[in-house]
Amino acid sequence: MSLSNLPPDFDETPLLCVDVAIVGGGPAGLMAAEVLSRAGVSVHLFDAMPSVGRKFLLAGKGGLNLTHAEPSELFRTRFGSRAAPVGSWLDAMDAQAIRDWAHGLGVKTFVGSSGRVFPEEMKAAPLLRAWLHRLRHPQTGVPVQFHMRHRWLGWMENHLVFEPTGTNGIHRVQAQATLLALGGASWPHLGSDGAWVPVLAEQGVAVVPLQAANCGFDVQGRAGQGWTEYFRTKFSGHPLKSVVLRVDAGPDQPMHAPPRFSRQGEFVVTDTGVEGSLIYAAGALLREDLNRGAAHLVLDLLPHKTPEQVLAEVAWPRGSKSLSSHLKSRLGLDGVKMGLFHELCAPDQSADPQALALTLKNLKLPLKQARPVAEAISTAGGVALEALSPELMVLCRPGVYCAGEMLDWEAPTGGYLLTASLASGWRAGQSILTNL
Repeated sequence: MSLSNLPPDFDETPLLCVDVAIVGGGPAGLMAAEVLSRAGVSVHLFDAMPSVGRKFLLAGKGGLNLTHAEPSELFRTRFGSRAAPVGSWLDAMDAQAIRDWAHGLGVKTFVGSSGRVFPEEMKAAPLLRAWLHRLRHPQTGVPVQFHMRHRWLGWMENHLVFEPTGTNGIHRVQAQATLLALGGASWPHLGSDGAWVPVLAEQGVAVVPLQAANCGFDVQGRAGQGWTEYFRTKFSGHPLKSVVLRVDAGPDQPMHAPPRFSRQGEFVVTDTGVEGSLIYAAGALLREDLNRGAAHLVLDLLPHKTPEQVLAEVAWPRGSKSLSSHLKSRLGLDGVKMGLFHELCAPDQSADPQALALTLKNLKLPLKQARPVAEAISTAGGVALEALSPELMVLCRPGVYCAGEMLDWEAPTGGYLLTASLASGWRAGQSILTNL
């Protein structure tokens, strides 16, 4: 249901007047609620789902990555073109502040070998339980009032309008200030379905189209048909470890310009393409290239060997050995790396030692498209930061604020997404507190 198709006989509950209404019970909304309730402000939080923090819980199912312990200067570069505005949020709530906040909830944290920060119990559920208990039973301030199964439809006569699930009615709310923290459009079954986009667009709020971020990609393959059936059947689900992934300079840059991205790590072969941490880290550049028409990534399958060493080994006489046997014995190339080489390497590239060595260090993998938004870990796009004040208030709707993933910023996985979401909630909560 939407405001444009309300049934003629809809029921309406009495108008509820509140100090602050927060729409969305993810990390950003909950953090803003904590800031305000601790200061004694009455907060009513509305969410369409039966319980809050559902995406937060699922993200922590395999180990909740709270934040990252790398130096602040490097941390802030992870937000690309939005490094400056996101950095202003982090000024008040950075990685260490988030660890301190978790410790205040009785949740100890540790730094993993990759620099990622996790709760000692690894799971999200204990932290969320402690957080909700503090919001409902604060030692200082006032309790947050939760309204579950309330889907936000928009505004009617400057009142927020909600549809309580399972009813034929609406619930109108008058708030002195409103925070929208509705998430992006990834994992829509958990509540973030992007249904707010047309509602805000109708209000004149600039919204950048939502796109998949931290997602996998489908590959073109040599014939433009994706993986061959042999490669897909044999290697789907296999990790490619110890490779360097590179995104070279674009066509508008000088021929010998340095790559736009280069990093060693690993990723996974899927039925239709590739996914994993290394792919996510380069994902924004690859998605932008696809939007411009074409994209490919470049792989160094042998990052621990120099081009000269690789050339010397492939040029070594192989006698009656097959090429696969030769590459395995001389370079240790086997398994999914060997499979990928044969999948993408044209016959003329493997016949000449110079071309073969160059290919092993620069294997091109053309991409077809990003996986659907619903499958992505997060989304790019959202409410344009230019449509907001530095305090995250919507310029064309004074008294309305936005925070979290529904804003137009993105970051790779590694704790950056959660950190910035929490920090934006903190910023919005403080701004509402000041302006009330």
